[in-house]
Amino acid sequence: MSTFFLQQLVNGLTLGSVYGLIAIGYTMVYGIIGMINFAHGEVYMISAYLCAIGLALLSFFGLESFPLLILGTLVFTIAVTGVYGWTIERIAYRPLRNSTRLAPLISAIGMSLILQNYAQLSQGPRQQGVPTMLDGVIRLHLGDGFVQVTYTKVFILLASFAGMLVLTWIINHTRLGRMCRAVQQDRKMASILGINTDRIISLVFVIGAAMAGLAGVLITMNYGTFDFYVGFVIGIKAFTAAVLGGIGSLPGAMLGGLILGVAEAQFSGMVNSDYKDVFSFGLLVMILIFRPQGLLGRPVVAKV
Repeated sequence: MSTFFLQQLVNGLTLGSVYGLIAIGYTMVYGIIGMINFAHGEVYMISAYLCAIGLALLSFFGLESFPLLILGTLVFTIAVTGVYGWTIERIAYRPLRNSTRLAPLISAIGMSLILQNYAQLSQGPRQQGVPTMLDGVIRLHLGDGFVQVTYTKVFILLASFAGMLVLTWIINHTRLGRMCRAVQQDRKMASILGINTDRIISLVFVIGAAMAGLAGVLITMNYGTFDFYVGFVIGIKAFTAAVLGGIGSLPGAMLGGLILGVAEAQFSGMVNSDYKDVFSFGLLVMILIFRPQGLLGRPVVAKV
């Protein structure tokens, strides 16, 4: 196995783990209300700006230790993006929950455009960035070549999987998780049993936005640059990952993200990076032709 292939594999896993974090927001919202939050990519975009703002504020007050700096930035970014997720649900979804299925979709697209223009007007149209916070690299020598893994990529992989494990534990082993699963299975029956379904749906939007906030910090650490339009492309990619893995499945969202990230990285390195998006969506089409519910999704059975 060539070192180039292994290097691209590491790059793909890093990118795919972040795709998976963002895809969780899509799959949770769809699983609980059966709708797609097309403003979710812009929540990620907002989190990139919040990451830069958080770093600037903490540095201004003299905090230079990396663990404290990144922890403070994560807490700040995740908390504020959670508020954005809650606001999107209250404005774009809750008033239209009992209307036609098309109305919330149009409302979410409108919210996406509002957030894009809000970021452009408040932060400027120019590309912005943050300095490298974690220096250092691990080199694994294999034969005549080597595979290089930066400390930043190691941190991204660990943080992504830690976030996924914590969320999985919450959904499977806590009272909040049981209520989320109950609302997902039968919203009316859950309401009859005393569950505040409106509150649970709002919390699902908050959790999904928090995962996007975590992804925003990690990608900003890795690439260092962002702009007001960055959420559109990566949002579509994350949505592709959610559908690829089986929308409605949390493990499917992470699996779809990893597969998409690795496939995109290998195609970029071995064929042509200009057509990596075409390849990614082509892979999605092929999966959906042979397995329409996605890799880990459940088949949809029509009700008679």
